[in-house]
Amino acid sequence: MVGTLLWRTRCLREGFEGETPKLKEEISSRKMAPGLLRLLCIHGYRQNETTFRERTGSLRKILKKHAELVYITAPLQVTPPPGALPGDTDPAGGAVHVGDPNGQMADPRGWWFSDPERESFNALEQTKSCKGLEESLETVAKALADQGPFNGILGFSQGSALVAIICALKQQGDLRFQFDFAILIAGFKSQSSSHESYYRDPITIPTLHIFGETDRVIPGEMSRDLTSCFTDPLVLTHQGGHFVPTSAPQKKVY
Repeated sequence: MVGTLLWRTRCLREGFEGETPKLKEEISSRKMAPGLLRLLCIHGYRQNETTFRERTGSLRKILKKHAELVYITAPLQVTPPPGALPGDTDPAGGAVHVGDPNGQMADPRGWWFSDPERESFNALEQTKSCKGLEESLETVAKALADQGPFNGILGFSQGSALVAIICALKQQGDLRFQFDFAILIAGFKSQSSSHESYYRDPITIPTLHIFGETDRVIPGEMSRDLTSCFTDPLVLTHQGGHFVPTSAPQKKVY
């Protein structure tokens, strides 16, 4: 699946409309991407680079011969919800992580707030404004510049929604964002009307969209709706919920 994303990237760069024999040979022999691919990983709401790294251990194991996963933390601090328990999942689109026996959160972070006054986020909340997006875009741009180059960006939940916005900005010519493809897991379109411009024009950047048909945090139809913003997206669904799937069927596809 990642090889297909690389092929589509190459086609866009060189103006090919189909899979030429030469490109097919290069993909099969892995000449297109010598060494490990580098993926910048963007966590979900109420997560951070440490918790997301822990929750993607199986994915890193699957991809260890093919890709290096680099993690960063969102700049916005999130106030833990009262009474949060270890492993709780909230309607904001992320997992709640408790860092000590006293119930304190392990530095929960977010990429933007749908409710600027309360500084909270809910993926289902329709709003006219938001807070923190520009700061988060600068955080990702700095990571790309300081730790790059990267072949692709991988996002989960709110992080996936952010990656979709970054893809739109790249399409619009924003030179801060240099990468070849994106992997969006449990993604969705921002419900803020101030973000509508990001979804008006088709995005040609090669993307892989992964989501669960029984996801109760980000319903599958929201993730499917996001795919409509991209040209020829690759789509991988699973029967599970709100997580990064790494069971045998998905492992074969990766």
